[in-house]
Amino acid sequence: MEKLVDKTDFPATKNLAYLNAASIALMPKVAGDSVVEWNRELAEIGTMNFDELAETQVFDDLHRAAATLYNVSSDDIAVASSATEFLCSLAWAIYPEKGTNIVSTDIEHPTTTYPWMRVAAKTGAEVRFAKGWRGSAEPEKVIDLIDKNTSVVVIAHAEYSSGACFDLAQFTEVAHKNDALLIVDASQSSGVVPIDAASLGVDALVSTGYKWLCGPFGAAILYISPKLKDLVPGLVGWRSTRDVYDFVADIIDYPSGANRFEFSTMNYGSSIALARSVEYLLDVGIERIFPYCIHLADLLIEGVKKLGGEVAPHPGGLRNSIINVQFPGHDQNKIAAGLNAAGVIVSPRMGGTRISPHLYNSEDDIEKALDVMKSLVL
Repeated sequence: MEKLVDKTDFPATKNLAYLNAASIALMPKVAGDSVVEWNRELAEIGTMNFDELAETQVFDDLHRAAATLYNVSSDDIAVASSATEFLCSLAWAIYPEKGTNIVSTDIEHPTTTYPWMRVAAKTGAEVRFAKGWRGSAEPEKVIDLIDKNTSVVVIAHAEYSSGACFDLAQFTEVAHKNDALLIVDASQSSGVVPIDAASLGVDALVSTGYKWLCGPFGAAILYISPKLKDLVPGLVGWRSTRDVYDFVADIIDYPSGANRFEFSTMNYGSSIALARSVEYLLDVGIERIFPYCIHLADLLIEGVKKLGGEVAPHPGGLRNSIINVQFPGHDQNKIAAGLNAAGVIVSPRMGGTRISPHLYNSEDDIEKALDVMKSLVL
């Protein structure tokens, strides 16, 4: 299969089989250069370039890029330092009441569930967890927990340890039929799986920037449905107003769009770099990236099975390119460590080795990974 990118855009790929996008993805050089240059300018000349107007407009490029990524309006996009901030703000904004329930799974990343558990502890709302196995949960087990008292369904689009994906259209239909909101953590799908948030009808979707979006630490994006445009954020600050330089202390004049969730000063250079990364991915095309990465994952699955290994299940049949590998009878941590020592960069997760190829990887990387695994298990 023809490679998608030039290795010079991702210099580390010249020497490493970097298969760890689910942890921290590599940044395209254009993004890495942009954050370095922004911080250098800030350090050397301060507000000479980054004045009040620049700070007011600093998220504009990322608003536009993320809107294109999700097929929504830029007015429906917000930027903050982390997906955790957005999920906390949403949880306190929605504030599920006593007598209602929140539905999730017990195999989610803690960031996805902790904010809702914290709010439920305050309000008395019930939190229901569908049981999963090896990093995946059967969709039907989650849906069975949703009823007329459900206020929020909060799930990851793609599970961080197994790569199993939920059908968001299916979950939107069930949630809305019960007058519940669907909140999605897309940190493990944004940038590799095509997401048409408008057509799917999700109520809110968050993603960190440093995984499949190939951005830096310190920037994340939120899509929030226009039907929630009047939702009052749980976290507020000086940027929470229409005119951020009004500095009116006794009135909060919220903007009409999603930018009401942009509450604070942050490492703005990270948002600039994330804009460059998302633009890069869009230029390549998510519709090309997805099948390319699935092809690499399929090669990996086939090779692992030939070596006697097992792959975590994908109950609904949908997945991204995360593969969680286990070799019965072997120390799984030693397998991950052996791969890393050989220059095949992976992560130990959930009792196995998580391998996650992205657009900058190649069939040669998969072959190298399989050769190293063979030396470790046979």
